[in-house]
Amino acid sequence: MDTSYIDLIRDIPNFPVQGILFRDITTLLKEGPAFRQVIDQMCSKLQGLNAKKVVAIESRGFIFGAPIAYEMSLGFVLVRKLGKLPAETISAAYELEYGTNTVEMHSDAIEPGERIIIVDDLLATGGTTRATIELVERLGGEVVALAFMIELTDLGAREYLQDYNIVTLIRY
Repeated sequence: MDTSYIDLIRDIPNFPVQGILFRDITTLLKEGPAFRQVIDQMCSKLQGLNAKKVVAIESRGFIFGAPIAYEMSLGFVLVRKLGKLPAETISAAYELEYGTNTVEMHSDAIEPGERIIIVDDLLATGGTTRATIELVERLGGEVVALAFMIELTDLGAREYLQDYNIVTLIRY
């Protein structure tokens, strides 16, 4: 498997705050063949799950979730920050290091029993992902995979989400 696209991810020290090493994917996204390779490899790892929909987390999750849903002929569902969706929603709060935040999904987005892949760009602490899992499961969906381009392994999300199938391409 060619993973030359890894070299296209730019490291930005001390962003957004001192002591953080930010993994900037914009340098990869601007290179069409590399972006296509990432989507193709993610789709390859998600084959055979008999999923019905992709649920993508705002906002960078949309970048990966939409083409994955398209390539795999799956429905596409948005999870957004509080107050951004126009119809009836359900919501879930999650903890941040400095407080809480809330995500929402349309209450009619998932039918009971549907097999769901949750997609985001990066797995860090797992808080937003856990809140998204809660939304899917409250509507009766079955989470069959959590898919990310990047996983930051030292933040413990894999253990926090140990009951779920986690698919990543790059681990730091």
